[in-house]
Amino acid sequence: MVAVHVHPTGSAGSTEVDPARSQPAPALSAKLLACLLGGLATATATATATATATATVTATDSDTASKPPSPKVYKYLAGGVTSFSDTPPRRGAYIVWSPSCYACNLNSTIDWHATKLHLQAYADAIDAAARAHDLDPSLVRAVIHAESGFNAGARSRKGAVGLMQLMPATAREVGVADARVPAQNIRGGAQYLASLLAQYRGDVTLAAAAYNAGPAAVAKYAGIPPYAETQVYVQRVKILHRRYREQPQS
Repeated sequence: MVAVHVHPTGSAGSTEVDPARSQPAPALSAKLLACLLGGLATATATATATATATATVTATDSDTASKPPSPKVYKYLAGGVTSFSDTPPRRGAYIVWSPSCYACNLNSTIDWHATKLHLQAYADAIDAAARAHDLDPSLVRAVIHAESGFNAGARSRKGAVGLMQLMPATAREVGVADARVPAQNIRGGAQYLASLLAQYRGDVTLAAAAYNAGPAAVAKYAGIPPYAETQVYVQRVKILHRRYREQPQS
């Protein structure tokens, strides 16, 4: 630290100084004083900036360290049924599963004209939801197939859940308490799909587009939005709807 001492030549109430025993301190030149004070200011500013940078790095490191690692999801067969868990099975083969968007995979290699249909999966829940909302059960099956591939544990990166990939806000809107429960998920998805069909006067193409991209996007573009994901999704639903409708329902 640089100390600058200024000696007063006199002040009110001060003790009288003997001129023979004391010599006045030489006055500091204005230039020297400015240099000293400037150096002090620079040193202080540098120290402050260093401390701030250190605090920032520390805070960043702390924030990074406080974030828990993403939990792993293990996929395996249990009694012939595909299962998902946050812990690996004690026996048998498994893979670390990464959630993906079944509906929005633009590079899917699935042949939608020939892929296996799920005619019996969740049949009671699908038929009940279709009757309750005056829907074609084949359309409900087509949407489930396009959305999740009939995987009740599906979860998209955006937070859509379950067979019909309900977003949390949509689930609340249609009164679904737990979208992970297949029967609730199907009922809520069917109710939402029925509301879209009513809005678009039975136009399945526009209803499917709105199911994927939202009614606001359909209104904005007065039709199917120019989103590659939505356009691919609509085509998949239409192909699957036709195929499910052509199959005899037991």
